[in-house]
Amino acid sequence: MSAGSGRRRSTGRPLSHAASRPVPAGTRSGAGSRPEARRPGRRTPPRTPARPAAARRPLFTGRTVVFVGLLLLLSLTLAGPVRQWLDGRAEIARLAAESTAYDERIADLQAELERQADPAWTAREARERLAYVLPGDRLVVVVDGEAAEGDAGTLPDAVDAAPRPWYEELLGSVAGADG
Repeated sequence: MSAGSGRRRSTGRPLSHAASRPVPAGTRSGAGSRPEARRPGRRTPPRTPARPAAARRPLFTGRTVVFVGLLLLLSLTLAGPVRQWLDGRAEIARLAAESTAYDERIADLQAELERQADPAWTAREARERLAYVLPGDRLVVVVDGEAAEGDAGTLPDAVDAAPRPWYEELLGSVAGADG
C-alpha cells in the first residue's frame, strides 16, 4: 500500500468517496451497475418530485420576516439619535443666524459711537434738540405762530410788564387750550 492510496477495492483500485456515501431512498445504488457500461457524456437530470398546484411557496418566508423585523428594530433604535442630531443642527443654524444679527447690531452701535464722538454732531444735536445757540448766533423761537427774536439766550421784553400769578397763568393756558 502506498501512503496516499487509502483502502482499496478487491480489484486493486482505490475506493472513491462516493462509494462510502449513503444512497438516497428510492434510487438505485449503482453497486450492481458497471461504471464502464455507462456512457460518459450522457447524464440524467435528477428527478424532482412534482409539486401539487396548491403547495406553492409562501409569500413571506421566515428569513423575510426576520429581516423586516431587524430593519424595524434598527430604525426604531436609530430614530432618537437621528432626531437629536437634526435638532442639534437646527439649533446650530439658529444660533449662527442670531450671532450674525448680533454682529450687525455691534457694527451699528460702533458706528453710532463714532458719530457721537464727533464734536460737530454734538453741536448740531444740541442746537436741534435743546435750542442751544453759540455766542453771536440769533435765536428764533416761534410761540403760537408769532415769531419772537432775540440775541443768544435772550428774549425781548414782554409788552405786558405786570407779571401775573402762576395760577392765573395756569388757568389762562387751560382756557386757551379749551377755546
